[in-house]
Amino acid sequence: MTQTPPTAKASIDALRILALDAVEQARSGHPGMPMGMAPAAYVLWTEFLKHNPKDPQWPARDRFVLSAGHGSMLLYALLHLTGYDLPMEELRRFRQWDSKTPGHPEYGHTPGVEVTTGPLGQGISTAVGMAIAERKLVAEFGEIAEHFTYVIASDGDLMEGVSGEASSLAGHLGLGRLIVLYDDNEISIDGSTELAFTEDRLKRYEAYGWHVVRGVHGEDLEAIRSALREAQADPRPSLISVRSIIGFGSPLAGHHKAHSDAMGPEKVAATRQALGWPYEPFVIPEEVYADYRRVLEKGAKAQAEWAEKLTALAESQPEKAAEFRRRLNRQLPQGWEVHLPSFTAGEKLATRAASGKVLEKLVPVLPELMGGSADLTPSNNTRTPDMTDFSQANPEGRYIRYGVREHAMGAIMNGLALSRALRPYGGTFLVFSDYMRPAIRMAAIMGVPTVFVFTHDSIGVGEDGPTHQPIEHVMSLRAIPNLWVIRPADANETAVAWKMALERTDGPTALILTRQALPVLEGVRPQGVERGGYILANVPEARAAIVATGSEVSLALEAQRLLAEEGIAVRVVSLPCWEAFEAQPDTYRQGILPRSLPTLALEAGTTLGWERYAHRVVGLNRFGASAPFADVYSKLGFTRERVAAEVKALLGV
Repeated sequence: MTQTPPTAKASIDALRILALDAVEQARSGHPGMPMGMAPAAYVLWTEFLKHNPKDPQWPARDRFVLSAGHGSMLLYALLHLTGYDLPMEELRRFRQWDSKTPGHPEYGHTPGVEVTTGPLGQGISTAVGMAIAERKLVAEFGEIAEHFTYVIASDGDLMEGVSGEASSLAGHLGLGRLIVLYDDNEISIDGSTELAFTEDRLKRYEAYGWHVVRGVHGEDLEAIRSALREAQADPRPSLISVRSIIGFGSPLAGHHKAHSDAMGPEKVAATRQALGWPYEPFVIPEEVYADYRRVLEKGAKAQAEWAEKLTALAESQPEKAAEFRRRLNRQLPQGWEVHLPSFTAGEKLATRAASGKVLEKLVPVLPELMGGSADLTPSNNTRTPDMTDFSQANPEGRYIRYGVREHAMGAIMNGLALSRALRPYGGTFLVFSDYMRPAIRMAAIMGVPTVFVFTHDSIGVGEDGPTHQPIEHVMSLRAIPNLWVIRPADANETAVAWKMALERTDGPTALILTRQALPVLEGVRPQGVERGGYILANVPEARAAIVATGSEVSLALEAQRLLAEEGIAVRVVSLPCWEAFEAQPDTYRQGILPRSLPTLALEAGTTLGWERYAHRVVGLNRFGASAPFADVYSKLGFTRERVAAEVKALLGV
């Protein structure tokens, strides 16, 4: 092993001690990983990572993903020392209210944090999406979009199934600019990885089609450099096994107790002595700052050179340069919405099919759209005739064949969205949103505009039976803050739903679409759809209201007509998006659903939650059944007669 120079040793030890001190002060956190991976992080950030701390949003920067997000103090220490806008005071306030140093890294909260991480497996999987985005954008715009995506991942990341799905796809796609430093310390919270994780992880990644570097000593800077150079040159994604020692330098080095929690004053003092660190907590010598801040000049120079290339592109190909800027700003082309199709009342069309027709019109005019499906393309209607598959041979392709990998698809789409220049959407059956839930939640936390297309939205799935008939899923998605859940009632509402999803830039959207054909309705009001809810069919002096979503709206209209024959006037309200409706002024909401108006809610799913809008609910608090969908609806009580009877019971007539 080569000798570490004194300056480098001090700089590496600064990372270790800052992590130790911040965790100690907070009495909470995970010091072990930062202490073990400090040398690898130091080499990466000072010698390989292309970044400019003065401009964290520089489009051509390399991306760094701390997938092992519990070791967040490693990232915060790196950001502070290299000159990002993260003063020492924020490190002192680690894990405290309103600090810039939360327990796990948060995108959009701390300058320089590229992705929210913490749930293991999500970071490395999102990084696959970042690498796909880089490959796609380079194919479109050339070298101005080039960058590497670097990851530090832990044993826990590689244990989680989502990382296996994403890594398998990364190998298939040959994402050579994706480089993962694997913190191969053989320790997890419970103890040695021998307790539960004994396969040869490196052979597994070789089988995925990755370039693998084995057994890099975690304290050997030259070996780390050599491995990174080798990885940069290989056309495959790379996994570098860094044999680190968790809690290096502390009395708990190599022990699972070093993983998390503050070590206590005695062990902290012993660590300082062992590392030869004479400074008080949160005191960093000037020579260490000088060592790290070498990257400022290097980063500014690299960005200036990139800016010259962008200027040259603007002069030689002004339209391409303008398009690049437009997409980075998430600005939709002027007049794009005129391409949205409209549908004629009286037709019958499944909303999944309507969604496909919307995409057929939008894909040619929105080059930022990048679609995909988890091996359900014909069912999800997510691929249009204008789209070709993204692949090693065709990096300009706009359609990703995710295979049966819903877990990975969600995280990868988030990585695509983080590029800002791509607007990803991906489809699967609604019942499989359970597999994607961690990624959906991460999209909502990060506020990225990922579009999740969920088809086969109810017991209308029919013969596939209860395993494939979602009951609780729409309501469970509505429970996620900052996620818009839109369940359109017909083809025209579906077109507006896509408009809402694409105009949204501060969070994800879930489109909930039917398998079965639905009538195209009279009276759909696009502005009402955009406001989340509206009166679809009004009558003078209504005695009650039926509020419904999706396929049940047409059923509500049938019940309205049946009640009218009995002289009972009922208003029908379509409520496709609760979140947009809740954002409206109270006067608007009361105009649609007055509290004084007896209201029946109608939705083929769990009734939990409807109490906020209705006095009575026709829903489903049991699993479905296998039969033709019309029979399932009838047997489970979703008939116009049942709905009319429930309205009368509500009115006491």
